[in-house]
Amino acid sequence: MTRRLGTFTGVFTPTILTILGVIMYLRFGWLVGELGLGRVIPIVLLANAITLVTSLSFSAVATNKPIGGGGAYFIISRSLGMEAGGAIGVPLFLSQALSVTLYAYGLAESLRFVWPDLPLEQATFGVILAVGLLAWLGAEKALRAQLPLLILVAASLAALAVGALLRNTPAAGAVAGFAAGGGTAGPSGAVTFWKGFAVFFPAVTGVMAGLGLSGDLRDPMRSLPRGTFAAVLAGMAVYLMVPWLLARGASTAALRDDPLVWSQVAVGGAYLVLPGLWAAIFSSAVGSILGAPRTLQALARDGLMPRFLDRRGKDGDPDLLPALVVTLALALGAVLLGGLNTVAEVVSMFFLTVYGAVNVVAAFEALSGDPSWRPRLRSPWLLNLAGGLACLAVMVLINPVAGLIALAAELALYLGLTRREFSTGWGDARRGLYENLIRWALVQLDRHPMTPRSWRPHILVFVSDLGKEMNLVRLADWFCRHRGVVTVCKLLVDRSVDNPELIAQHDGMRAHLEAAGLVAFPEADLTYDLVEGIVNVAQANGMGGIASNTVLLGWPTEPGLQVEFLQALRKLELMNKSVILARVQDSLAARTAYTEPRIMVWWGGLQRNGDLMLLLTYLMTGNPTWRHARIRIMSLASTELMMRQTERNLHRLLGAIRIRAEVEVLLREPGVKVADVIRERSREAELVVMGLATPEPGHEAEYAARMEALTEGLPNVLFVKNATCFVGELVSLPDEEGNREAPASM
Repeated sequence: MTRRLGTFTGVFTPTILTILGVIMYLRFGWLVGELGLGRVIPIVLLANAITLVTSLSFSAVATNKPIGGGGAYFIISRSLGMEAGGAIGVPLFLSQALSVTLYAYGLAESLRFVWPDLPLEQATFGVILAVGLLAWLGAEKALRAQLPLLILVAASLAALAVGALLRNTPAAGAVAGFAAGGGTAGPSGAVTFWKGFAVFFPAVTGVMAGLGLSGDLRDPMRSLPRGTFAAVLAGMAVYLMVPWLLARGASTAALRDDPLVWSQVAVGGAYLVLPGLWAAIFSSAVGSILGAPRTLQALARDGLMPRFLDRRGKDGDPDLLPALVVTLALALGAVLLGGLNTVAEVVSMFFLTVYGAVNVVAAFEALSGDPSWRPRLRSPWLLNLAGGLACLAVMVLINPVAGLIALAAELALYLGLTRREFSTGWGDARRGLYENLIRWALVQLDRHPMTPRSWRPHILVFVSDLGKEMNLVRLADWFCRHRGVVTVCKLLVDRSVDNPELIAQHDGMRAHLEAAGLVAFPEADLTYDLVEGIVNVAQANGMGGIASNTVLLGWPTEPGLQVEFLQALRKLELMNKSVILARVQDSLAARTAYTEPRIMVWWGGLQRNGDLMLLLTYLMTGNPTWRHARIRIMSLASTELMMRQTERNLHRLLGAIRIRAEVEVLLREPGVKVADVIRERSREAELVVMGLATPEPGHEAEYAARMEALTEGLPNVLFVKNATCFVGELVSLPDEEGNREAPASM
């Protein structure tokens, strides 16, 4: 793309001419007559304060990295992501296109001073087509044509100042007084403060005229802040001076009733005022018609609009004709909205939204703390954020219904875009902001030690083939209930694996998880020994106060792997990592919704696994598939006395921990094997939960054989080893007096 425009031609001229436009000439006198200086000056200061903060915000971004085509849309999408960029970029384009209609309306209305019978709508159509033709000839030619127009505007301002100073209309004194009237309505009572603000605010929206041409500037990082601030400050000085001059030189009635009251005050009358008025309005329309197609083309370039709008010419430069045609069609259609004031209020809503987003971008960039955030012009993030909130507040104050509708529409657009996949080659401020929030949260976690009450599972799942073992991840997700962290790890026991293969494995795991709709963090690691790999990954997984505290392994069928998992169990227990060995089938998740699932928990007591077993069972019933499951706690007793005592303790425990479950304590008959009882009573259960002991070194194969015997013929089985820092305390109940909590006997 050829970049030819400098600071004065590409930024200052279009910005100042858009600021000093139709509102200044045709509505400023009316505002002073309706509200009085005591309310108009605060309107001017508030509107300019918002634009100054916004200028500071986008200047900070513009001096940090190159700004491409699309102006404000480019800034938002590259900082807050494509979703936010699209949600704001569309209103930005609409505001620019409707501004063309606004200025065309103003020019057509002003022509009636010379030709009273001029049809307003037809003249507006003609002005829109004229500025469209000028934009089609090229930005450089259009902007250079604005230089003589700037001279005409300056001449009309000088004529107004001289005329007002040479005369002092006595009837204007009440209007000029700051004490006139009270409350939010003006002296006439017909116009409120915020209605006046809504009509005036489009006058200062020209602050983004230069930003919209960012793709055509030779040096955007230098030109944008310099040209914009010069234009905004000059415009604010003019807008503070003009109402005072009008109030000094015209009567209250003339200010209210004569749209061209300037011609009564200025030296030379309409002969100097009308050329300045037409020059300002026409140049403002040109500035808007130059920015709107470039925003639309930038949206199309990023895939947010049809691709034909991003057409390229034979020389490779952008062909703006398709985007220009769409802009003209929208501007012509907006003529049917009604008069100038109606269009001005609509434009105010759109521009306030864009301004608020740009301020939020600058605040996010500063808060992200990214090392890449090194702007030449810095601004406090609190000021940027205050500017963004002020824009939203003003939207509601101007028109609560329209403001809320605009915000709801943008939110809907944002949510719609989040469903799409965007492949971008740039980063944005969101990751840095999230990292700052995570760091803050981790520091707070470190200052609040974990207790049994606050413990929750953060599960590390080991898989060999994620596509076949997705039920393990789904089980971990149920246990965490979208609160804990699930990490899925695939260990590659191979010395020849290289880094590209690890990356490919990671990406493949992520694709599997996304397809299954599961939120988990994939991880592929290289190890030379399976047991050491499990232990090392479990030991290193997590950070700060968020670390994996539970390891979930699928119970294998190979005896060798069974032994290795039990060997890893011993080392994981020393690190306070609880272990779940799961043998699950597809029936765990693919079950009918018309049958009541049954969960059977076998309560032993010797290994103190019961509290974690109950907690995991309770967490599992939080998902829709198992929400109404019948839980039965089973236990074996050797004597009738122990049977009654165990039954009483379990009922008391369930009442205290508020888990609904049935209790059945069986009397173990002499000569009957425990495994036979468990198999016989668990055949009708869909899920069986049992405790897990730590086998002695060298006895892993024998223990694995006993586990196989226990699970024979059962559908889904979980073996749970509680190795938390709070063994026996995760589920607690009051003491006999109810004064404190005591750990339940496990």
